[in-house]
Amino acid sequence: MSERIPESELIINPDGSIYHLNLKPEHLASTVITVGDPDRVEKISRNFDSIDFKGSKREFVAHTGSYKGKRMTVLSTGMGTDNIEILMTELDALVNVDFQTRLPKTTHTSLDIIRIGTSGSMQGTLPVDSLLVSKYGIGLDTLMSFYTNHYSDFEKQVGETIHKSLGLSFTPYCVSGSEKLLQQMGEGLLIGNTVTCPGFFGPQGRKVRLTPAIPDLIEKLNKIRIGDFLLTNFEMETAGYYAMGRLLGHEVLSLNAIVANRINHTFSKNADQAMNALIQHTLEQLTGKI
Repeated sequence: MSERIPESELIINPDGSIYHLNLKPEHLASTVITVGDPDRVEKISRNFDSIDFKGSKREFVAHTGSYKGKRMTVLSTGMGTDNIEILMTELDALVNVDFQTRLPKTTHTSLDIIRIGTSGSMQGTLPVDSLLVSKYGIGLDTLMSFYTNHYSDFEKQVGETIHKSLGLSFTPYCVSGSEKLLQQMGEGLLIGNTVTCPGFFGPQGRKVRLTPAIPDLIEKLNKIRIGDFLLTNFEMETAGYYAMGRLLGHEVLSLNAIVANRINHTFSKNADQAMNALIQHTLEQLTGKI
């Protein structure tokens, strides 16, 4: 029999909402679009036919409504896999924990969670303004050192290959995204494998006043090949989403607007236009209107 979850482990606010996200179970749709930037929530929800909930706390801004007959939630996360660990744990609790009894529900509910965000290319052939779906997420962060996850032999090989190439003190983790959502959302998009970095500057090989410990990080990642597998782009959340999604039993997929190419040293002339194209693609694919 499941044990009651103590108040100190799962914090519920006095109004019945969950601690960080400030959401109640009835505020959450079964389809969730996530973005890093809180200002991007309204850019998506303004396309909705109706909105029945708006809420915010810290960097977490949520709008729930309907688009072409489909109810969905748009939710901002802030940056980094530390925020994603909070987000995914609390989203899961909203649908899989009874807040009255503090017991896990006997029937598991799986959410469809689609991240849309900006990303940088680490392949010269992947141009700015292209749209990409992440088949795999590869974490250069240490989040999964604190959980016991399961990986395929190929995923282990990817992590070990990057570990050796970069000379890291830990082994990166590699997790595939949702095959179901890939089939639904991937039409017309490039398919890639996304590296998740625990920072924007040094962890992505950028030098401002500090010299990165791995100054040729992008070049080393660019050269990795395992059969026809290569690393295409990088950002700061995807691997955390995929790893937590696997642990908690949710369908998760990451979609990316490529706004920079680190090999060619180019940046998009109109990143907002690329993001808007990705937003429209996401909404239409979710409602099956394309």
